[in-house]
Amino acid sequence: MGEGEDTRFKTTGSKWLLPVSELLGFHLDQVNFLACQLFALAAAFWFRLYLNPSHANPLVRHAVATLLGIVFLIFCFGWYSAHILTVVVGSYLIIINADMNNVHRYSMVTAMGYLTVCQVSRVFIYNYGVLSTDFSGPLMIVTQKITTLAFQLHDGMCKKSEQLSPGQKTLAINVRPSLIQYLSYNLNFLSILVGPCSNYKEYIDFIEGRHISRRLRQNSGTCNGHNGYDKTPEPSPNNAVCRKLLVCSGCMLFFLTVTRALPITYNVDPQFVNNAPFLTRLTYAFFSIQAARPKFYFAWTLSDAVHNAAGYGFLGMDANGKPSWDLICNINILRIETATSFKTFIDNWNIQTGIWLKTVCYDRAPRHRLALTFILSALWHGVYPGYYFTFITAIPITMAARAVRKSVRQHMLSSRGLKLGYDLFTWAATQLAICYTVMPFLLLAVESTLVYYRSMYFHVHIISILAVIALHQKHKPSELSATNKTCSSSSSSSSSPCPAQCQPIRSNNNNNKVD
Repeated sequence: MGEGEDTRFKTTGSKWLLPVSELLGFHLDQVNFLACQLFALAAAFWFRLYLNPSHANPLVRHAVATLLGIVFLIFCFGWYSAHILTVVVGSYLIIINADMNNVHRYSMVTAMGYLTVCQVSRVFIYNYGVLSTDFSGPLMIVTQKITTLAFQLHDGMCKKSEQLSPGQKTLAINVRPSLIQYLSYNLNFLSILVGPCSNYKEYIDFIEGRHISRRLRQNSGTCNGHNGYDKTPEPSPNNAVCRKLLVCSGCMLFFLTVTRALPITYNVDPQFVNNAPFLTRLTYAFFSIQAARPKFYFAWTLSDAVHNAAGYGFLGMDANGKPSWDLICNINILRIETATSFKTFIDNWNIQTGIWLKTVCYDRAPRHRLALTFILSALWHGVYPGYYFTFITAIPITMAARAVRKSVRQHMLSSRGLKLGYDLFTWAATQLAICYTVMPFLLLAVESTLVYYRSMYFHVHIISILAVIALHQKHKPSELSATNKTCSSSSSSSSSPCPAQCQPIRSNNNNNKVD
């Protein structure tokens, strides 16, 4: 009883819900988080219906969104919220005072530096323990927003149009934001607790009432001010919100019935490791990792629903002419669970973080883009050793997956049966490899990670390295003669929106892999 149990009910935030926390057996900070998100959902409906841009001043909408966000911070984190407020205010001072030619650099160093100091303090002060009040999640999201805005402001005020890509040109900011706009963008109640990061111009469009109409125009070449989309009723987000809340309910039920029965730490339990057969350990590791995902599905999907309920997140009309509300969607559960490659998994996990890494680093680095993106992602996640075990382990696995796909896949497309068998095999291999790769991310400590990998006999490391060596030797003689054939395919790959290799890590606080 003692320490571990007492810690669950400690927090620097509000203790109003302590009786609920004790009754349910949940950590108090988790109860506070859930209460705030449910309140945010109700507030979002009210925000859309009663503070609609058609009859509410943008200044009022900014102020309400900001004040509610600050209240949530204080309720959940108490005095720890000062860290988040400090970095936001400090970054705004940089925005208004710094030379525009360097504002993106100063903002990146300030935000990432402050985040890193806080992450280091978590490791060395709390010695791998889980904080009773962990404020790092909101700080990580705010860091993304601060740096995203700074780079887009630099694009709009310091670069010529021809120097920007089409995407950068669309999102470039030409005027410094006012204080209330900056605070609202960073601290609004919709995203303050769990994100995701969105673009400043899209957020301002939402606050000022242009978000949906502008998206509708982008999807139509025939719009005009009289008989186009300006007079089309705005699509309602209610169906999207209900669908996402249904997903949240399923994830919560799964968490209560399955996740809590399969703790990750049991993978390194001495009795289990020493006595259970290898296949039993492998099976438990697989199912415990699968069971750990729904809590992230729940948090990100609920946040998406909150944004939609407020009228934010409209992407446009889909192929069937129905409204899509997935502009800032952070996860695609179906594609994750059916992923047959690392690329598919990563592309659909913590999507907005991957976009952030691409936006502020990969697309802008003059050279060593992959290495710099990898370093930024690693620093953003924190300094727990388990994170770096995951990053390093993912490298040979990714190389092996690409080599196998290049060598084998084309031979499996000749018949439906062969392709089905190949897809089933690659699904199982992908899920097992992801399980093996991300386990250190959840175990955090060096000792626990080494216990787990020794219990697995480092089999994925060994298989991946051998596969890379074998298939590299197989393809090496044909590389020169095939140069012309591969050149066009390489060019196509490098021009993709975000090449697989530029997405080494993606997560708010958790699972991340390399593709």
